[in-house]
Amino acid sequence: MATPTLCACAIDILRCADPIKKANKTRIHAQNWRDGRITEIGTATDMPARPARPDKPELRAPQNMPRRRKAGSDKSKIALLHAIAHIELNAIDLAWDIMARFSNYSDQNQEKGFALPKAFFDDWVKVADDEAKHFLMLVERLNDFNAAYGDLPAHDSLWESSEKTAHDFAARLAIVPMVLEARGLDVTPNMIAMMNKQNDDKTAKMLTIIHDDEITHVRAGTCWFESWCNYHNLDIEEHWQNLVKTYFGAALKRPFNHPSREEAGMIRDWYEPLADVM
Repeated sequence: MATPTLCACAIDILRCADPIKKANKTRIHAQNWRDGRITEIGTATDMPARPARPDKPELRAPQNMPRRRKAGSDKSKIALLHAIAHIELNAIDLAWDIMARFSNYSDQNQEKGFALPKAFFDDWVKVADDEAKHFLMLVERLNDFNAAYGDLPAHDSLWESSEKTAHDFAARLAIVPMVLEARGLDVTPNMIAMMNKQNDDKTAKMLTIIHDDEITHVRAGTCWFESWCNYHNLDIEEHWQNLVKTYFGAALKRPFNHPSREEAGMIRDWYEPLADVM
């Protein structure tokens, strides 16, 4: 049996509807890449329009989502964990999607022009693996409360952002890691503090792992966005702000977690002007 390419692995994940299988397959593919059992990037010519999904959770527009319950109750905690698990599941698909969708930029496939080295795919395999790890942790924690992923409705705005940027490598980096994942750096510390206040050490530790891993994900996005801009002689700050205005179309929310953003390579002058002004 021929060794699959990385793109074939990506398509395998994107076409897998079972969330647990999707996460476990991701971890296997990632290990095979790290161990050198997968070496070829390949090309993706049969990208699905959307990743496969189970019948549940019901996907709704953000404005149609139920309001969060009173903080501190088990129902509130289940709702929070479920919402984060849904984000992590989407993040698995987003990581595989960027590898396959823009595989034409791989230096294995590109003889001239902007080319992505193996280091890019190393970064995004790690992102996919981390997101799978997070999803499985959160599912386990939901089970502790006799709940499961799919029990509650979830919104579909994350994948909508990927559809808007499907044609533009720089826009995908600008919006997904550098806006959406960076927002996670802003809000997760308060969640950790809330869990510590409730003496929920297990959830607090999980959220700390997620926060720390997300710093590396945002850093990867920032690094490769800078690489794109440098190659094309674009001003990094100006180009990022223009892409955010075009494809995100909303003000960035305060407060910002400046230390974590700085660790991820993001500069205040990039994002501060886009807060509360669009």
